[in-house]
Amino acid sequence: MIPEIIDIHPHIISTDTQLYPIAPQGGHRSKWSATRPATAEQLLQAMDEAGISKAAIVHSSTTYGHNNAYVADTVDKYPQRFTGVYSFDLLADNALETFEYWLDHGMGGIRLFTGGATHQTDGRWLVNPATFPIWRRCAEIGMAMVVQTTPDGLDMVAELAERFPGVRIALDHCGRPDLSGGAPYPACARLFALAKFDNVYLKITPKTFELAEAAPGGSEAFFAHLVEVFGADHLAFGSNYPASEGPLKKLVAQGQACFASLTDEQRAWIWSGTAKVLYPMLSD
Repeated sequence: MIPEIIDIHPHIISTDTQLYPIAPQGGHRSKWSATRPATAEQLLQAMDEAGISKAAIVHSSTTYGHNNAYVADTVDKYPQRFTGVYSFDLLADNALETFEYWLDHGMGGIRLFTGGATHQTDGRWLVNPATFPIWRRCAEIGMAMVVQTTPDGLDMVAELAERFPGVRIALDHCGRPDLSGGAPYPACARLFALAKFDNVYLKITPKTFELAEAAPGGSEAFFAHLVEVFGADHLAFGSNYPASEGPLKKLVAQGQACFASLTDEQRAWIWSGTAKVLYPMLSD
């Protein structure tokens, strides 16, 4: 039985650079967004081909900085298929006003982008008390926070999870685990320690698939262990399309192969059940 599939980590890039100007965070545009962009309509077509019902589109900070307009306009145009995960400056004096503005324009979650392959920061601003009003606002309305960080930032994630137990926190790319030692993956001790927080969730993306497939024991061993540690109800699929080179249908097939040894119930959580916990608006 093939479960419903909800993708909580695709990106979209518009061809209209006048309406949606390129202004990447840190001044460096991501290579994928320039060489293999996908518009909202292309994403929809790819989703239909891959059997994906809905998606939480993650704003591309390395294309548009803090301007979430393209994702917002897409959510407004296709409300039955999409919600949006937006990014803005939580340290700004008007951060709460900005929060409310984007909330009125389709924001279903917030992404805290400390850096990726294109742009890096030390990420210490994650635990700056100036950001805490936004966290408290998220707790009030049940909005998820998505954190893009390296393993060096996991202690800050733990601090935030403990400080704000009412906020669901999803880690991009499964927290970028180091699986080089094989099971029981001793280099992942800090990541696995986050399982004690019921409000911490992991996104499983093609980056995770690739790490697991290359690890001693392969993907079957890793995902069985990950489910044992966190529970399938705290794991969710995200395609990272088109940053992860598609077609999207191929990325879904890669996930199906990696999850083959899991039970039907566990796969159902990863493919869509956990997504609906993080983004309840996708349950409608």
